Amino acid sequence: MLTVVIVDDSRLARVELVNLLGQIADIDILGEAENVDNAKALIDQTRPDLVLLDINMPEKDGFDLLTELTSVPEVIFTTAYDQYAIKSFEYNALDYVLKPVTAPRLEQALEKVRDKLKVRNAQDDSDPLLTPDSQFFVKDGDNCWLVKLGEVSLIESVGNYSRLYFANNKPMIYKALSKIQARLAPGIFFRANRQQLVNMRDVVNVEPLLNESLELSLKNGTKVNVSRRQSVEFKTLFKL
Repeated sequence: MLTVVIVDDSRLARVELVNLLGQIADIDILGEAENVDNAKALIDQTRPDLVLLDINMPEKDGFDLLTELTSVPEVIFTTAYDQYAIKSFEYNALDYVLKPVTAPRLEQALEKVRDKLKVRNAQDDSDPLLTPDSQFFVKDGDNCWLVKLGEVSLIESVGNYSRLYFANNKPMIYKALSKIQARLAPGIFFRANRQQLVNMRDVVNVEPLLNESLELSLKNGTKVNVSRRQSVEFKTLFKL
């Protein structure tokens, strides 16, 4: 099944998309949102494969939503305006569908999503798990590194990218944090919060905070706040 969230400030537009998607067997609509703030909460909660996203909305637009998301799903813009087409592909949108949306045009766009997810899933299935001794190549601008996973102290989500912290370097790679986490062998990194993975070998101190969460201190002096939910998991994993 292809899981979908619909984001559009127009109720009529959302109803039309629901009706069109309802005629397609492999679609599961996880929810609808009429503004960016509600959409962000819904997407963070449901983690859909795809967002059908309007651009022009009150207060914040569709591009604002993409910059605010921790992990960005595949995106198809559905809009009545054609002047944003070039900008939309700068945000890695898979397609740009003009309203009124027709069934054939929507199906054409959905097929792009299916094809991309098939390729991604095939790659994920064939990739071995990374251990502390696993080496990988990192290029950021004109700089290149061959890095061992064990040398990375922190991995941080930046939209569709992830920032790696090792030595005095902090390059970004085009891979979502969730995809990196899926390739890590168990026990190396801990998911401290939605944005950060911490190398447990680099943790030198654990400090309890007033709100029942934790603060981790790393060898390089970096301090990482562990969310309340993850603090419970941390205590469970590492208790005597």
